[in-house]
Amino acid sequence: MSEITTLKPRLVWELFDAITKVPRPSKREGKIIEYLVAFAKEHRLEYRKDAIGNVVMRKPATPGYEAKPAVILQAHMDMVCEKNSDVEFDFEHDPIRTRIEDGWVRAEGTTLGADCGIGMAAALAMLIDPEAEHGPLEALFTVDEETGLTGAFELGEGMLTGKYLINLDSEDDGEIFIGCAGGIDTIATFRYTPEAAPKNYSFFRIDVSDLLGGHSGDDINKGRVNSNKTVARLLWEGMQSYELRLSYFDGGNLRNAIPREAYAVFGIP
Repeated sequence: MSEITTLKPRLVWELFDAITKVPRPSKREGKIIEYLVAFAKEHRLEYRKDAIGNVVMRKPATPGYEAKPAVILQAHMDMVCEKNSDVEFDFEHDPIRTRIEDGWVRAEGTTLGADCGIGMAAALAMLIDPEAEHGPLEALFTVDEETGLTGAFELGEGMLTGKYLINLDSEDDGEIFIGCAGGIDTIATFRYTPEAAPKNYSFFRIDVSDLLGGHSGDDINKGRVNSNKTVARLLWEGMQSYELRLSYFDGGNLRNAIPREAYAVFGIP
């Protein structure tokens, strides 16, 4: 077990630690679905799985709360899968390597998957915590939130009975948001004419790496450096002073993550 299991509330962190060991890329959530079904069976929870792979578990009310309306706790299974270029890691097979650093839980060279693994852990903890008092509970775990909200859009008929839903994929501790967010995909293409490298040019490579990165939704307004933009600005500055010629540019690998690494190969006279 990881050192994060010593954190409090302990049950939540123990469950999150277990979740980090289960690969769960978007659109390839088979292993985490198996984990959830096995969890429901182990704890004798009623569960259902729909055609797209969403899983819901149900827990009756604790004594004295039977008349309360049913509440749905919702989180998504998949995670943003990004790693540093110098890290050997297979998101379809390897467990996330976690550590505590400066009071924060972090992953070693990869994304952590707390979005929305910690939400899943909180929901599972509520279902099995013997001290929790609650009305009827339903815990809904959806697939493919990060790359299309497929699980939410294709939720099976009759999966839910609760009147209220709390989405645990939130951003700030102790706050509840009422609203919704959407996204638009834009694909831009352009054409260029390649030319042979001039003979009197020397070529160099410039790298930007080890940036914070972050989610393109929650972290986009925090002033975090974007490696693609930084390299592009450096190239632009070079073009103002030299007859710079671009040979290669590579940076970022996911549309929903702020790029942490980028590099370019360029020549100057």
